[in-house]
Formats: sequence, structure tokens, C-alpha cells
Amino acid sequence: MNGALEHLSTSLRLHFRNRMALLYGYLFPLIFLVAFWVLYRHEKIPLLRHMGELLTVSVLGGACFGLPTAMVSERERGVWRRYRLTPVPTWVVVTSTVLARYVIVLTAGLLQLAVALAVGMTMPEHPVALMVAFSAVAFAFIGLGLVMAMLADNVPAVQALGQCVFLPMLIIGGVAVPLASLPEWALHVSAFFPGRYAVEALQAGVSGPGLGGMRFSLLALVLIGAAGCLAGAKLFRWDAQQRFAARSGRGWLVVVFAAWMAVGALAEWRGRIAVPVDAAERVTAPVAVAPPAPASLPTPAAVPPPPPPPAPWEKITEQDIAGLDYRVPPDEGIVSPIAPVDDEPIDFLAAQVAEVRRQLPNWPPGDEPNDIQAVRNLLYVAGVPDAIQLPSERYLPRVVFDHLTERYPKDKLIKILTWIAMHPEEGMVIDDISDLGIEGTAGDPLVVQERAYLYAIKFIARLTGRKAN
Repeated sequence: MNGALEHLSTSLRLHFRNRMALLYGYLFPLIFLVAFWVLYRHEKIPLLRHMGELLTVSVLGGACFGLPTAMVSERERGVWRRYRLTPVPTWVVVTSTVLARYVIVLTAGLLQLAVALAVGMTMPEHPVALMVAFSAVAFAFIGLGLVMAMLADNVPAVQALGQCVFLPMLIIGGVAVPLASLPEWALHVSAFFPGRYAVEALQAGVSGPGLGGMRFSLLALVLIGAAGCLAGAKLFRWDAQQRFAARSGRGWLVVVFAAWMAVGALAEWRGRIAVPVDAAERVTAPVAVAPPAPASLPTPAAVPPPPPPPAPWEKITEQDIAGLDYRVPPDEGIVSPIAPVDDEPIDFLAAQVAEVRRQLPNWPPGDEPNDIQAVRNLLYVAGVPDAIQLPSERYLPRVVFDHLTERYPKDKLIKILTWIAMHPEEGMVIDDISDLGIEGTAGDPLVVQERAYLYAIKFIARLTGRKAN
């Protein structure tokens, strides 16, 4: 026990002396956090919907770059060969190394949370569940880091292996690119990557349902971590002269690949390929049920029906319109973009935009009897492509704006848009407009609502001559 604690202490001291390990463990995740904060700075609660991704990047940096870099560097310098001379079993040394790395990634994760809270994020909804998820994620990626440390013969090889794991995880593994933005084939591929389950589990602890919504993800992470730790222990080598290509027992790598394949196959079998959406986040309009018609009764005289109550938008005043927050992203930005009038789409985009323009006047959701919901639905035609970053996202807002101005009188449209901007989270959400020829599902209704709000503000500014910045 004393030997394990002493090695744990030594590992931590060596870590904080290794500049490259500090770079991957602390600075690299913070760079991602700042980038996400700038990219999604217009969200109501900064970074809340992205902490699963950011914490996953933090663990990836510390476990799949920092851990193997430190281990291989120490092995090249003969540090591990000296450990072998101590009267401590191999498993004690490996276990204390894993515990030291867990402490390191935990402090990196806490640092990210602290910075996120400092810029306005609310506290996680399920702190205990988040801690459980973080531990499972750390276990999975530390196991992977051990395997990488045993595969690499030198530090440059660690960098190459790390990129081979890190980049696919970011792009099609659901870590940096939202799964809703990926084509269907990539969703199937992502089911075989632990990054997807890491993001799902961590996000369930930050803003999701908690432990009840992460059981499959936890199972997948524990299975992948156990396979990685087992293979890493079996392939363990003390000396830099022990080249991987000349070692026996390389078949233990099959255990790692088998675990990844088993998790992906199980996800396919259980139908967990689609983008997960928390049902509690979807706000739907109440369905009106007509009461049964009463039996005909004789009336002494016909009574005229009472006049209908005024629509909610009719109560909007000029003060309400002037009091809106017109601080919105610029039209040329990546959030709620609107192409200038002289920027026309070309090639397949031109045909796609023209098809939406043709179908929009007869689109059933845009012809709702409730004017507020009808305008909301039309705003979603601009919001969905923006939420999933489709190439047509810059051009469809103009199509929607033109249709709205043709359909509604100017004063009425301004008031309806103002009501929507003042009540952005009401009404039914449409996050799939494939019936208009735009393929892709946003996945998160809150993002679509947010984009609809931003476009409502921008359209009001255009109609009233106000400046939106």
C-alpha cells in the first residue's frame, strides 16, 4: 500500500514537470472551451448544451495524449526500468499510474466546469450522476491510453496514434460535430466509437435525465475501458529497447477491437443509432379536442354568438417592439446567417432553394389557422438548416422572409413576430423539414427554437428599419 501511494505521488509530481502533458491535459481543453463559448455565445445559458462535448475533449486530451506521452517519455528516459528494480509488483505500478491519471483528468474537468460557471453556465442538474459519468469516461479513455502507450515505441509515434484516434472521434464520433449534422451512415459508424457514449453520459448529468438516461452509455464505456486496461496490462513493457513489433502477445489487441465492435453491434441491435432527444425538451402545442355536439334543443330566439376574443398578437404595443433585444449575431456570421440580396445560390443549392420557394405557399404547417403558430413554423424553415449547418442555411431565411411579407400585412407581421420573440419557448417545434426537400433533423428542439427567435428579431429589424447587431 505504501509503495502504491509513493508511486502515485511520484507520478503526479512527474506530470506537473512535463510541459507536453500539461499542454494536452489543461491548456488544450480550455482552448476548446473558449472556442465553443465564442461559437455559441448567443445561447441563453452559455455552454450548457455543450459540456458533454467539452468534458469529453478534456478526458481525451489527458488520457489519450497526456498519459501515453508521459509513459513513453519516461520509458525512453529509463524511469520505468528503475521502477522495475523496486520490490513492488507490476500491477501496483500500473494501478497507481491509472489513479494518478484519473486525478489529473478530474482536475482538468473541474477546471473546465469552473470556467464555464464563471462565464454564466448554470450548475449541473445531476452532480452525482455527472461524477459517475465522468469516472466511466475517464476509465474508458485511460484504458485506451494504456494501449496506445504500449503500442508506441517513441513519443512521435504517440502523437500519430493519438491523431488517428482523436480526429475520427471529433468528426464522426459525436464529440465536436453534433450527431444531428452527420449523414445517416456516419451515425452508424459513431455507434462504434466511445466518444459518442462519453458525450451522451456526461450531457445526461449536466442537463439531461441523470443516471436513468445514461445506463447504456455507462455499460459501453465500462466495457471499452475494461478491455483497454486488460490489453494494456498484458502488453506492458518496462524498457524502451523492448520494441512492440518484436513482442509476443500482440493478440491482446483483439480484445480492444472486440469490445468496440460489441458495443456498436449492441447499439445497432437495440436501435440506439438515431440521435437521442430528451422528450421533456420538446414543447408541443396542446391538442384541442372538440366536445360532443349537444342534442338539439328548442330555443326561444336565436342568440348571436359572442365576438371572438382578440388574438394575443393584437395586444402588442410599440413599446413592446422597441423593447426587444436587437443584439443578435451578424448576418454574415455562422449563427442565423442571411445572405445578401446580390448573393444568389448556384448549382444544386439553387435548385434546392427554388424548390422550397415553390412549395412554401402550400406547406401545411405554414397554413395553420393560428397565425402565431403558422409564423413559428415558417421560421423553423430558416432555423432547422441553421441548426444543423446545411449549405442552404444562408439562403432560406430570405425565402421565408419574402413569403411572410407576401402573406401578412406589415403591421400584423411585426406584431406576430414580436409576440414570438417575447415567447420563444411556446408552441410546437418542427425540427424536420424533409417534406420541403431539406434533409436532416436538428435533434435538439431548443436549438431550433433559439434560431427561430433570432430570425424573428432580424425580420422585425428589417420591417421596422431598426439596427440589429
